[in-house]
Amino acid sequence: MPVSMLSAVTRAACLGSGVVMVFKNRGKAIFCRVFFISLLFVTAGGCFSCSKKHTPKVTSKLIIDAPSINDHSYNENAWQGLISFYNDEWGDEKYFGTLYDVVPVAGQGQSVSTLREICAEKTDLLVMVGFVFSDPLRIVAPMYPEQKFLSIDGSIESLSNILCIQFATEEGSYLVGAAVALQAQMDGIPNAQFGFIGGVRSDLIDDFEAGYVAGIRSIIPTAEIYEFYVDSWNAPALAAEKTKKWYDGNVYAVYSAAGGSGNGTIAQAVIHRKQGKNVWAIGVDVDQYAEGFYGVGKSAVLTSMTKNIDAAIVHGLKLVEKNAFVSGLKVLGLQEGAVGFTTTNAEFKSDVQKQLTGIMANIITGKTVIPSVRTDRDAVNGVLSTVIKE
Repeated sequence: MPVSMLSAVTRAACLGSGVVMVFKNRGKAIFCRVFFISLLFVTAGGCFSCSKKHTPKVTSKLIIDAPSINDHSYNENAWQGLISFYNDEWGDEKYFGTLYDVVPVAGQGQSVSTLREICAEKTDLLVMVGFVFSDPLRIVAPMYPEQKFLSIDGSIESLSNILCIQFATEEGSYLVGAAVALQAQMDGIPNAQFGFIGGVRSDLIDDFEAGYVAGIRSIIPTAEIYEFYVDSWNAPALAAEKTKKWYDGNVYAVYSAAGGSGNGTIAQAVIHRKQGKNVWAIGVDVDQYAEGFYGVGKSAVLTSMTKNIDAAIVHGLKLVEKNAFVSGLKVLGLQEGAVGFTTTNAEFKSDVQKQLTGIMANIITGKTVIPSVRTDRDAVNGVLSTVIKE
């Protein structure tokens, strides 16, 4: 079956009427955030958004390693970037299925064959979301040298038709780690413990974890920190089970870098906070405050580490539109406004936020150096060796 037909068949499954309604209700807030980020990204090589609406002629497909964009995190943020480039909105995707589309890849065993089918359709830009597509791209991209690829979080730097955009996730993770440690201190929590839940172990997730652990230890050097990997991007029940065990103990906050699995952590945090226990979940990729609602003005998500995939995708599409596509690797961090933390929750103490402003400035100026696999694998291994593995 041609991919264009496959996309049409799976479109309802990828979006779904219920999903469209949720996104439509939240669309205004998301659009405002993307517009703000576009201003920050001027320093990274040009405005990533445009105040004057136009109808782009660029064709694109978003390739995801999931059955749906509805993960309230990584894939959702990518989809928002795609539709914003075409000046579309959630629930009103005028160009969906004509200028742009989404193609879910059911399993890694089908990646190469599916990518070859997509390439045969001669789309202007194929956007691969997730490091899991790195190996399939190494096989397929040389077969189609005229096809342009944007790899989000990929690691293919040597092919002339692939632009890889990565994020300094260790910087944003360091900030939310420092944030929960400071919040715990101000809450008077004795011997506060912390947890990290990963999806599938990789260099990318190691950076999330190492940054988080380093941020906590910059405030509480002797803190006990637990680590658990669910080995899946879509196992929320398993993440919830481990989170419950930790919260029932002495764990104050849990940070998940696990795609849809992280929703289990947030759901468990909601249950415990409803019971009156002072515990927190930390969101990832997008502001997950709304996912933690449990009452008027109440959320179990203290803050979220944001990674602005949406702006990166708009950047890649604009390069193609301007006939200025470049290959290679581009890493975006705090200095470019590409990562950060959210302050939506009113219970996120203002004194903590003030201290984070100073911490952030030290990172940007280089006074604080955070370990990353990109620059020092041994340092990352050293940080991760200090956590308690479960």
